Amino acid sequence: MKLNHSIYPCLWMDGNAKEAAAFYCSIFSNATITSVNPLVVMIEINGAKFMLLNGGPKYKFNEAVSFVINCDS
Repeated sequence: MKLNHSIYPCLWMDGNAKEAAAFYCSIFSNATITSVNPLVVMIEINGAKFMLLNGGPKYKFNEAVSFVINCDS
């Protein structure tokens, strides 16, 4: 398993990840949306990467955070 050594938080959303990303980018001066698809929106704030996941209504947005580590498999 090859890791890219990048760990970043994943925030669970209920279908509004793109809107949430736009909001975060509007309040942080050094923030950009780096990738968008129907399931995931990636943003970068001051060089820190965040994933906003359109996970659905099963879990509500709260103070819990999941961390993601990319690997080949």
